[in-house]
Amino acid sequence: MTLTALEAGEHLAARRDGLPVAIIGAGPIGLAVAAQLIEHGIDVVVLEKGERAAASVSAWGHIRLFSPWSLLVAPAAERLLTAAGWRTPAADALPTGAELVAEYLAPLAALPQLAPHIRYGAEVLAVSREGMDRTRTSGRAATPFALRVRTASGTDELVARAVIDASGTLTHPNRLAASGLDPLGIDQVRAHLSTALPDVLGRERARFAGRHTLVVGAGHSAANTLIALARLAADAPGTRITWATRGAAAVQLGTPDADELPARASLGSAVEAHVASGVIARLESFEIQSLRPDAGAVRVTGRRAGETHSVSADIVVAATGFRPDLEMLREIRLDLDPVVEAPRRLAPLIDPNVHTCGTVSPHGVGELAHPEPDFYIAGMKSYGRAPTFLLATGYEQVRSIAASLAGDHAAAARVDLVLPTAGACSTDTASCCS
Repeated sequence: MTLTALEAGEHLAARRDGLPVAIIGAGPIGLAVAAQLIEHGIDVVVLEKGERAAASVSAWGHIRLFSPWSLLVAPAAERLLTAAGWRTPAADALPTGAELVAEYLAPLAALPQLAPHIRYGAEVLAVSREGMDRTRTSGRAATPFALRVRTASGTDELVARAVIDASGTLTHPNRLAASGLDPLGIDQVRAHLSTALPDVLGRERARFAGRHTLVVGAGHSAANTLIALARLAADAPGTRITWATRGAAAVQLGTPDADELPARASLGSAVEAHVASGVIARLESFEIQSLRPDAGAVRVTGRRAGETHSVSADIVVAATGFRPDLEMLREIRLDLDPVVEAPRRLAPLIDPNVHTCGTVSPHGVGELAHPEPDFYIAGMKSYGRAPTFLLATGYEQVRSIAASLAGDHAAAARVDLVLPTAGACSTDTASCCS
């Protein structure tokens, strides 16, 4: 018997509705939305590229967060953990990234409600609709998503009723050159380059001690590295620090009298104190163009005040922020702001060119929706290239998304969060750490 078009559509929709929601990333936001959806009785599958939960957080585990525990635990996750006998850490304590994983994210991922749904070593290569590229419209909303996933066993496809991309941006840093591209000559000096948030006082101490480091960036990631280097310089003779920013002004990280997160404001104060004492040399309005070997070091050349300027350093730390990986979403219909690459309705709230992003209002499914039904980008990746994302913001995002997928549209539209304000916001790098 041949099905009519209506019957075929109903059959397809019924098949789709019986599938799980696919969550890309088992970090704080991915695990939070998994917990939220499980509370709603919705099946999930979490795809994590790393071999354990919160692999990206572990990469900067030596960094102390500026948000206290009271803002770091997702409500749905806390409910599941508490029911299993977990004790909430002291509300005002500031954990390191490693402590966040060990005391919260690892226990959360190990819960029997979540653990069977998480697939580790599963890298999502692409997301599409089953049998449909982005140009096909008829029946699109009723068609399951198809996720191409690579594991140690090979590459396969997984189907899902909805997709939430919480994969973050840590593995996709912004480029060093002021043009947004890699500087000319970068391939000749890669041994002298460091990604953001190196473990200066721990496992990488020997690399930085007694050497000249150029830190490029004007946000919290840069500040954390500068402070660590200043501590190293007090113990290791010959350690020198230069701090380069693209803008003319000093780093703007908030002030103690205006920022409701004192630890966040203290980063800027500490950096400024080290500059005033001469421990850190400041290089403002430096727009990097090229790199080249320089007698065992690297010569960094660019424009400053309209003229060519260069500085030689042993190591260059690129703390210039992060950008979203959009390649795997090429077959998904996205509506992104052309400037910050965030969802178009979210962008006006976070664009650092026009908004103090430390005071972003809580937002949810309304600001995160795309033309692709039941597809969302959440967490740090939803901010595109904009800085100063807070975990608490992401938890509110996914609470709203989960409510929408569960059909509770009133809850999805409701705002359940009040965020701390900041006195200022950097335009040069993504925030670290919430």
